[in-house]
Amino acid sequence: MEEAELCFPELLNTSCRRPPLPQSEEVLVYSLMFLFSLLTAVLNLLVIISISHYRQLHSPTNLIVLSLAVSDFIMGFLVMPIEIVIMWTCWVLGDLMCSLYFLLPITLICATIGNVVLISIDRYVAICDPLHYPTRITERRITIGICLCWTCSLLYTIFILYDNLKHPGRYKSCHGECVIRLAGDVDLVFLFILPVTVIIILYMRVFIVAVSQARAMRSHVAAKLQVSGTQMINKSELKAARTLGIVVAVFVLCYSPYYCVCLSGSSIMIGSAIEAFLSFLMFSNSGLNPLIYALFYPWFRKAMKHIVTLQILKPGSREANML
Repeated sequence: MEEAELCFPELLNTSCRRPPLPQSEEVLVYSLMFLFSLLTAVLNLLVIISISHYRQLHSPTNLIVLSLAVSDFIMGFLVMPIEIVIMWTCWVLGDLMCSLYFLLPITLICATIGNVVLISIDRYVAICDPLHYPTRITERRITIGICLCWTCSLLYTIFILYDNLKHPGRYKSCHGECVIRLAGDVDLVFLFILPVTVIIILYMRVFIVAVSQARAMRSHVAAKLQVSGTQMINKSELKAARTLGIVVAVFVLCYSPYYCVCLSGSSIMIGSAIEAFLSFLMFSNSGLNPLIYALFYPWFRKAMKHIVTLQILKPGSREANML
């Protein structure tokens, strides 16, 4: 019986113990987590199809939303199910594959953070400098920014995982365990403190300008409004700023617990139970984003209806009016 509980019975002294089979309550929790990961993948796939297919939705802002949806889709389709399985099984793919696996979720987290920063920059220019927005924020520049975001995310991930890739399995306590160690201080600064500081500063400025605009409109002096030398802000831009501001706020709420633990000085071993819980909280952000779009973006609801009813397959559907 004792040997049967080991991940590798032939390694009596160095094998991890196999996690106990989940009880009925745990099965329910795991089932709900799997359903949430499936919902995350499906909803983000709908966002990807909508923005990619309908020509009217091709805009610089939606390109960033598309990039964010791609990272969220991969998170829901691959990372979240694997994380759920890892919680109650032994790791049997070897130490190198363990280190290589973590390239995926960390790269996706970095890309998500980069995309949220790009959203903040886009809304800052759209609200605070609307006169120059069409020339400063172009599809070409946004495409370059998105490519740089994904490239830098991969390079950064390789950098912080270099020690684990060079010496796979260095930090595991027994065979059947998949854990790595990150440079916590570096990760905290570059993936939380710096980007969140930039996001908060930009959106504070956006908020101030948006409030000034709303007050001026209520006072019927919108035509004379002068906010830092800018012209009137389009209502659709203000609505997009509010919606994407909610996306940014939810992102900060989902990511804060993990990095607050790091900020407290506690060391988190990647692959441990507490890390798995905090990571899944971060991953849940990927499922919440498309729900926010569904609640606040009429074009997303309309596109979903077109896709579900297969109107997307009709000739000329790319030119359909979505706005």
